[in-house]
Amino acid sequence: MTEAVVFDLDGVLIASEEVWDAVRERYVRERGGRYDEEVQRAMMGMSAPEWSAFLHEDAGVPDEPEAINRDVVQLMLEAYRRELPLLPGAVEAVRRTAGAFPLALASSSNREIFETVLELAGLAQCFHTTVSSEEVERGKPAPDVYLEAARRLGVEPGRCAAVEDSHAGIRSAKSAGMRVMAIPNANYPPDEEALELADVTLASLDELTPERIERA
Repeated sequence: MTEAVVFDLDGVLIASEEVWDAVRERYVRERGGRYDEEVQRAMMGMSAPEWSAFLHEDAGVPDEPEAINRDVVQLMLEAYRRELPLLPGAVEAVRRTAGAFPLALASSSNREIFETVLELAGLAQCFHTTVSSEEVERGKPAPDVYLEAARRLGVEPGRCAAVEDSHAGIRSAKSAGMRVMAIPNANYPPDEEALELADVTLASLDELTPERIERA
């Protein structure tokens, strides 16, 4: 029996990968670093400490990781305040799910970013608790952020359903022992091996209903 639902943010509720990609690419290239498909894919699911260290150590950005994180976060907040790229049906899906289950957010984004997103979208009150992967030891695909979300909800991971879109996120939630509702990101699709781990695959947020979550 499902007792709670844990949402991912990036790629599930907002079309953010494109924004992250554009912001980080400009930032990295302006500082003489390397930015290509390999770099972009490697960072998917990483926590802020992980991706900022990666850009410094592997992508050749000379700034220290703390400065990279601070500057990129500021650029992301500016982009979201100009235009919030909510995915179709995101607000409705969260609100109808919140009417049936306690909700948590388990995000790879910095807390400052996802709190701003939830406030701008009018969804902050829908979530009982939120967790950033920067607050746990390891980012996705490790299970840490989902395990912490379940702990804060006071619900066993096996009684939680997770809503995810990416290869790292699906693996993270599944490793935590949750039922995984996958809504593949069309522009950054999960690999087939990860998608096979999902308990249910949906075409869009419109298909995410309390009844479908219960059947998972």
